[in-house]
Amino acid sequence: MHMKKFLEIGVALLCGSTAGAQDYPLKPIRVITSAPGGSSDFVARLIAQGISPALGQQVLIDNRTGATTGGDIVSKSPADGYTLIYWGSTFWTLPLMRKSVPYDPVKDFAPITMSITEPLMLVVHPSLPVKSTRELIALAKSRPGDLNYASGGVGSSNHLAAELFKSMADLRIATVQYRGSGGAVTALLGGEVQLMFSTTAAVAPHIKSGRLRPLAVTSTKPSALAPALPTISASGISGYEASQRAGLLAPAKTSPNIIRRLHQEVIAVLNKPDVKERFISHGVEILASTPDEFASMMKSEMTRMDKVIKDAGIRDDG
Repeated sequence: MHMKKFLEIGVALLCGSTAGAQDYPLKPIRVITSAPGGSSDFVARLIAQGISPALGQQVLIDNRTGATTGGDIVSKSPADGYTLIYWGSTFWTLPLMRKSVPYDPVKDFAPITMSITEPLMLVVHPSLPVKSTRELIALAKSRPGDLNYASGGVGSSNHLAAELFKSMADLRIATVQYRGSGGAVTALLGGEVQLMFSTTAAVAPHIKSGRLRPLAVTSTKPSALAPALPTISASGISGYEASQRAGLLAPAKTSPNIIRRLHQEVIAVLNKPDVKERFISHGVEILASTPDEFASMMKSEMTRMDKVIKDAGIRDDG
């Protein structure tokens, strides 16, 4: 009798657990992302709008000023699928540059899916006598320490892309830090610096007007955002890749059923032709992935960039 009662309780608990996952969601979902106006905010809002009807609940965007704040909130939230984070590469590279970060990007989170990749573009001021990556490398080697590049902030994607470029090509090029990518592009246009790694959206108008000269893209394959440009990997630095990525994550220990449901709905949105077109027009490309692929990418990127960050002495202590 006691054993029968024990089994009945066990079955009830199991069914209740399964039903809970199947019933998800029962209330609005909050997605924490970066400040309004950036690529992460833009993509997070498109995804939220797209998955809301299928989930039958509102998906609300909560903008925060930094990865540390967002990561801290979500890592300490209940693992019930109602508080998620959508962030770019700084989410997992920031802990490599700071002594103390209130979250562990690997241990504290359950990846759902990567959603976009944003390849950068290597651009130079027209006064620089180079028209290819190979020519730039040759010039930099002939004038060690004379050239400088614009960075949109310590630890930013364009900063790390440039340091990886310097490391792999064994170059001495000085860094000039600016507050944000906008200031960096302005400095390049004014000839204060000679080169920069930038998002395509930020420099496309200036390339069209002839005020900047593009040399290559940082993706492993030619990008739909600039199909006429070669990759850096095919232009003198084999294996080079430095694209910005972003994705959706939940707190660690979130039910696999909830992760699967969210993954399924986000992928369905990303596969819509009109969504792909909107992403391209905003300067990003779709990069849908499985949760395992996202986790693997994060770990490999942290390993790869850790050496670059340490060798360059990059510290971002907030």
